[in-house]
Amino acid sequence: MVWQQIYDPFGNMVISTALAAVPVAVMLVCLGFLHIKAHIAAGLGLLSALAIAVLAYGMPAEMAGKAALLGGFTGLLPIGWIVLNIIFLQQLAEKNGSFKVLQDSLSGITDDRRLQLLLIAFCFGAFFEGAAGFGTPVAVTAGILIGLGFSPLAASGLSLIANTAPVAFGALGTPVITLAKVHGYDLMEVTAMIGRQLPFFSLLVPFWLIWAFAGRKAMMEIWPAILVTGLGFAIPQFLVSNFIGPELVDIIAAIVSMICLIAFLRVWQPKKVWRSTSLKGHETDGGEARAEVLRPQHSASALIRAWTPWAILTVFVFVWGLPPVKAYLNSLFAPAFPMAGLHNMVEKMAPVVSHPTKESAVYTLNLLSATGTGILLASVISALVMKYRPLQILKTFGETLWMVRYSLLTIVLMLGLGTLTRYSGTDTTLGLAFANTGPLYPFFGTLMGWVGVAMTGSDTASNVLFGGMQRVAAEQLGLSPNLMGAANSSGGVMGKMIDAQSIVVASTATRWFNHEGDILRYVFFHSVALACLVGLYVTMQAYVWPFTLMVIH
Repeated sequence: MVWQQIYDPFGNMVISTALAAVPVAVMLVCLGFLHIKAHIAAGLGLLSALAIAVLAYGMPAEMAGKAALLGGFTGLLPIGWIVLNIIFLQQLAEKNGSFKVLQDSLSGITDDRRLQLLLIAFCFGAFFEGAAGFGTPVAVTAGILIGLGFSPLAASGLSLIANTAPVAFGALGTPVITLAKVHGYDLMEVTAMIGRQLPFFSLLVPFWLIWAFAGRKAMMEIWPAILVTGLGFAIPQFLVSNFIGPELVDIIAAIVSMICLIAFLRVWQPKKVWRSTSLKGHETDGGEARAEVLRPQHSASALIRAWTPWAILTVFVFVWGLPPVKAYLNSLFAPAFPMAGLHNMVEKMAPVVSHPTKESAVYTLNLLSATGTGILLASVISALVMKYRPLQILKTFGETLWMVRYSLLTIVLMLGLGTLTRYSGTDTTLGLAFANTGPLYPFFGTLMGWVGVAMTGSDTASNVLFGGMQRVAAEQLGLSPNLMGAANSSGGVMGKMIDAQSIVVASTATRWFNHEGDILRYVFFHSVALACLVGLYVTMQAYVWPFTLMVIH
């Protein structure tokens, strides 16, 4: 029997919205204030979501359980699979000693920690976001930063802040391509609109990142390098998104930004070298940072060996992200499993959709085409290049699996929570609360995207969730549908730093287990402040700068 979603079960949007927010509030309060371990907090959030869905929203209990189960499977593959294998590669490199050589070579570009942060967290992270997404950039950059001596809180929090501006075009443009495909937007027009919103923040985020790390004065000491980095990313981001398409926006922008920064540092260095590796004002948080040591000189062959695993990783991640490669691998093996009792048994209703629309619930075991499989192959090949024996490789993989077991469990529970809110309609209740804001909708509609990513952990999922609602609300209010569709994605990127999935990835990459609450408390202000700035910018586009809505390609 088909179950139709109800978005205001109590006939009072205030009560319904408050109830819909309970599961997320439970998880965030447990993590951020009660210092409960992440997997327990996620479990409590999921239990409360089940109770709200069944008792308040009238969702059949069996359907609710299957929705949570579907989310759990998604948590394991693709998300958990990426985390496991990227940590596996790091373990191999650390045991071999090549990770230390890589850290020394990165330090060799500059001794200044602020500039290292720009290069690794912003530029390098943006490349991995563009190539793979789904937690890969935070896992890579946080792991490298902790190896360079950054404190765990600094490595985790700053990697999350840096991984914002590239998210809308992550994984070869997947979020915006999905938005256009699912909800009928013109792909090039909505891509161009995002490309007129995010470049401003691509310029702002590097300044924000260094201010968050070292304070305003220290930020101003290296403003030329920050400006070069930001412009090196923002200008290609605008040009590629407006005149080429969404697929290569992040990759091209990240490469240009990285080249510009490295070239600039050959002719300019700050007068004062910043050597602290802890966040300003948080010097004792996250344990003591590694003491500064004399950096040894390495031979060219040693440097090549140290960089080889990461070069292999880059190639595999890029190739695995190409649509033809994914399609071919899926043709070999990608069995689909419709969830009996859930698939096409839930209907979305007005005003979210113009007519009742059934929700599919199919889990695809795309093991071959999953990004994590590409990372695993890159890790195994790298291990052989590093002269590991097969039994050593297996042993290291087993050790890694044991190390991240609670992180994987947390991701499973959190994705179960996010998926359940989608099928029960509680997330739509939250979205409708934003949609009922009239002339203020450009601001609050942007925050709807922020809520979507914070809840689901994915800009793609947020676009699927709220993209249709954004279109309907914009048309009713006489706003540009492309503006609000783009705003959903652009606002969503700022929610990426507080979604529980990303926080768990960061804590795992830095081996700072059971400190997810500390990370959440640190990044929460930055996330809210930047999301509000995006909302204000979109409001200005809607009412003050209408010329930015014109099609220019």
